[in-house]
Amino acid sequence: MRLTPHRPSRTPHPLHRQGARRRALAAGAATVLALGLTGAGSAAATADEPATAAQASGLARVSPFLADQLQSLTGRATVMVHGTDLAAARAAVADAGLATRTEFEQIGVVVARGTADQVQAVRAADGVTYVEAGEAPIALATETSHQATRGLAAERTLTGADGTALTGRGVSVAVIDSGVDPTHPSFREPGGGSAVVANLKTICDPFEIICEVTKVPTFLDTDTLSVGGHGTHVSGIAVGRRVTLSDGEQVQGAARDAKLVSVSTGAALLIVGADAALNWVLENHEAPCGPGVPAATCPPIKVTNNSYGPTGGGEFDPESATVKLQRALAAEGVVTVWAAGNDGGDGSTSLTNPPSQDPTGGILGVASYDDLGTGTRDGNVSEFSSRGQVGRPSTYPDISAPGSDITSSCRPYLPICSTGLDFRNGPGPLAIGTFNTISGTSMAAPHVAGIVAQLYQADPGATPAEIEAALTSSAHKFTDGLPYAGGTSADKGHGLVDVVAAVAALTGS
Repeated sequence: MRLTPHRPSRTPHPLHRQGARRRALAAGAATVLALGLTGAGSAAATADEPATAAQASGLARVSPFLADQLQSLTGRATVMVHGTDLAAARAAVADAGLATRTEFEQIGVVVARGTADQVQAVRAADGVTYVEAGEAPIALATETSHQATRGLAAERTLTGADGTALTGRGVSVAVIDSGVDPTHPSFREPGGGSAVVANLKTICDPFEIICEVTKVPTFLDTDTLSVGGHGTHVSGIAVGRRVTLSDGEQVQGAARDAKLVSVSTGAALLIVGADAALNWVLENHEAPCGPGVPAATCPPIKVTNNSYGPTGGGEFDPESATVKLQRALAAEGVVTVWAAGNDGGDGSTSLTNPPSQDPTGGILGVASYDDLGTGTRDGNVSEFSSRGQVGRPSTYPDISAPGSDITSSCRPYLPICSTGLDFRNGPGPLAIGTFNTISGTSMAAPHVAGIVAQLYQADPGATPAEIEAALTSSAHKFTDGLPYAGGTSADKGHGLVDVVAAVAALTGS
């Protein structure tokens, strides 16, 4: 993220090992909320229940986490009931006696709560295609040089369709994360005001049964409310304005003129809360600030950043609400970017973030690249970056972006920021410790989200599939790690993102 060559971290982190530079993985520092459900239940379901078995029994298939949950459930569980359409899901929930909590109207899903017997009953209802756990836990996954991505070169040498420098102007990036501090120097516009044009908070009841996305004032620090820090750091990587630190060094985001729509899900995440945020983007991406606010002030959302997921990877689930939402977003012109995960691996099994494995054009999984502190384009795959399974390209990341030792916006009193141990002072006497250096695929993903904003500025009429094709076909084939086969690899996907080459591939210029 730095505009000058990156210098090595000054203070070792406790996770330092085998000579590697400090890597503070937010997935390990974030709080994960899981509901403990114990006792014997009446449901007979297995975690790997195949579709054929479910069909033979006349029951809709359930997600693996819900299958495990039903085996010991004595209380109530939150589920997402998928119907052939919304009316079918509504009717099934009502007939089974489940209590409706919210709906994802455009994908025909009703979020409801009930007993194991009621969940089994809804599985047998006509028009129900899938039943998914709403309480499966997920976690926050956690500058490098824009020289490595050639993002800075693109900004300095290329222009968008509007004739201005390629800085993401005219695009809003939605960051679904722990929140944001809109008053941070990274989001301060040169003429005053904040780059945060819409500030939202996913409000859930104490058990995260009901989650609603609510607008809050654009000056409200939702990251401090959630005791996070992760979201502010991630947002700065995507859209941070150019800031000169107290030592004279400059930092900025990948798309320093794009606008930010922040959807805070808190520092502790469950799937239903994150899906509620994606659903809000689906329903509001064309006018995220509401009707009557001009696009020049509040541009449409063209990309979402999602730096969270389950630890240990998992199998791709095409029937999940997350996948249905991101596919609906792609159909409406919005790219979805995922952090691949921080579980490392050797390629013997897949550890990548499940929804990032979606083959739909415009849904991207991002691995972490290490520029070795020099801005080189021939560095390493970060040790912590999750690998797919060799021989199963569907599990591979799509592309790599800088994720090791990334300096971005932080506050020293927030938990994730404090893990960096490389506090830097921003401009002015009050900006003490307002930047820090953290590593993770969470840092790689917002590089790509910001770059997507740059590409949409270059070609506003591009489709998400065209954006993905431009990025993957033009990626720099750095050679560290597992070999390429068919143009892609299990650890780094198609290679290191190259903004200049991607613009050429997209626009034909």
